[in-house]
Amino acid sequence: NKCKGILVGALTTVLIQSSSLTMVTQIGLMNAGLLTLEQSVGIIMGQEIGTTVTAQIVAFPIGNFFFLMIIAGFILYMFPKFRKYQHIGQILLGFGILFLGMKTMSGGAKGIMDYPIIIDTLARFGAIPILGVIAGAIFTGIIQSSSATTGLVIAMGMNNVITLPAAITLILGANIGTCVTGFIASFGSCKSAKRAAFIQIFMNVVTVAIFIPFIQLFSSLVYMTSANLPRQIANAHTIYNVISILMILPFTKYIVKLTKKVVPGEVIKIEERGSKYLDERFLRAPFMALSQASKEVYRIAEIALKMKTIE
Repeated sequence: NKCKGILVGALTTVLIQSSSLTMVTQIGLMNAGLLTLEQSVGIIMGQEIGTTVTAQIVAFPIGNFFFLMIIAGFILYMFPKFRKYQHIGQILLGFGILFLGMKTMSGGAKGIMDYPIIIDTLARFGAIPILGVIAGAIFTGIIQSSSATTGLVIAMGMNNVITLPAAITLILGANIGTCVTGFIASFGSCKSAKRAAFIQIFMNVVTVAIFIPFIQLFSSLVYMTSANLPRQIANAHTIYNVISILMILPFTKYIVKLTKKVVPGEVIKIEERGSKYLDERFLRAPFMALSQASKEVYRIAEIALKMKTIE
């Protein structure tokens, strides 16, 4: 069910705050034979929506309250007396550090105003969208985080360093650049994992190509959502991703067929010998690594019990 897959992908990405990590986890699950290509398509679409939540959060004008969040989070997380509230402390600490990072980037963005060449370049991104898309894709590909790119663009918006059309081009580019992580993770993986990486690239490139000619019109619509530029940028990110998923959703079956032609070959079934649930890629998500290790222990225990019965 594609809709359930989208929901799972969105919720997972919201919880771990990284669409790249969601993609890498999917590739690990595919290598373990626990996820099929058809099942992954919905999750890939969902992660594109889930990653917009970070932008919505950082666009809030929280002021200096993040210091209180950091202090409260640290106390709840570190002191044994509040051990049962440890997870709440982690959340507060994480968001506090996130807003501290935004404050730091916002302060750094003010210095950009002193360089006319940078201001001129950003203005060109609005006039010639393809330049902004390429710049956003390259930058995101290097840092491997579309959320960081979007956060930086919002920080620039807080200081009126960038216009909304130029910001949208960078966000579109970030959506393409974030595919680099999944593409790299698919090296040496099974056919299904390689196909999933191709689907992510294909979906983002096609939807961005469709949006580029309508950036000015899209900007006009986004202006209506808020009078605040950082919020407009966050809204543009969310609206674009939702629309792009709605555009792709009816054609997922055909995209899967195309992918199987682009990446040909039969999917090899996982052998019974060796580990079934373990994969090095899970090390990037420790909670998943522990879960998979537990499953592997149970699987081996079941095999041992069967052998005991045979004896």
